[in-house]
Amino acid sequence: MRLSTKGRFAVTAMIDVALRESQGPVALAAISTRHQISLSYLEQLFSKLRQQGLVESTRGPGGGYSLSRDARSISVADVIAAVDSSGPSAEDGADEAGCWMTEDLWRQLNSRMMEHMQSINLRMLADEQLAKGVEIDIKKPRKRGVFAKPKGEARATGPNSVFALGQLTGAR
Repeated sequence: MRLSTKGRFAVTAMIDVALRESQGPVALAAISTRHQISLSYLEQLFSKLRQQGLVESTRGPGGGYSLSRDARSISVADVIAAVDSSGPSAEDGADEAGCWMTEDLWRQLNSRMMEHMQSINLRMLADEQLAKGVEIDIKKPRKRGVFAKPKGEARATGPNSVFALGQLTGAR
């Protein structure tokens, strides 16, 4: 497994989604603003996360991404593996000259790192952020519809159609 900026950004964004999972889908634009991560970069990351079954997308107003399963069942290793699945691992360089002497060291190190990352889940990381005092902005329910309700009762004083206007003016 390879630790990269891509993996770091993916874990950060997934913690953000886990922190707000009770509020419904989280828009990538909001994550982009909160963490100063490019929106197009987040779209690429979340495409991979969705393909790996870690998040679900909701379209339309109020849409965004939510965790596809409980935050306790998604490990840091799952997130990093989802976004870095095509990159080479630490074991890929073992064939180079001189690397055979340290091959066991790198394999053991990689194994321990994987064990550690599998032991950390998103719920643990989200709870840690809450304990540090991270404040979650609570979404206010959006008003649906185009027009606001009138404040008082409105009464029309004129005719309500062209036919009523014609009758009023005596035109036939």
